[in-house]
Order: sequence, then C-alpha cells, then structure tokens
Amino acid sequence: MNNKQNIYLDKVIEYLVRDTEIDYEDEKISTPFPLFPSASLSRLLFFSPSLFPHHYFTSYCKVVYGLTDQEIEYVWKEYKEIIKDKITNK
Repeated sequence: MNNKQNIYLDKVIEYLVRDTEIDYEDEKISTPFPLFPSASLSRLLFFSPSLFPHHYFTSYCKVVYGLTDQEIEYVWKEYKEIIKDKITNK
C-alpha cells in the first residue's frame, strides 16, 4: 500500500473507533456496523472472525468507504486491536 492509501485507511480506522461506543457499566458495545445480539464486552475481549460478524464489517467498509478486500483486512486487524485494547485497559 502506498502512503496516501495508508493515510486514508488510518482515517477510516479513526472514524470506526470514534463511532464505536463502549458502555463499560452495562458491558455493551455499539458499532457503526451491525453486531450479533449478545455483544457483551467480555465476549468481545477475544475478537476473532468466528466470534465477530466479519461479513457485516466487510459489507459496511465496502459500501461506506469503498475499500477492497485487502484494505478491509488491514482495517479490521487494526480496528479490533484498538477496541480490544480499549476494553481491557478501560
């Protein structure tokens, strides 16, 4: 990926993180893309494609940001690490 592409993808990650709300008291998370019904923080501590609705994330990134599959994989990896860090280090 080139530098302009990385700058754009980092902005996408920034927007996704900004639009993700974490309610530590009720242990719930709200994202700009659909989640499964029982999105509790303790369940999301171990983000993995099998636990997380990767399809919804992919669709959202393609429609809203026009990302390719390769770009989505990068954004997904960075996004889930940031959210995981926010959950564990509240």
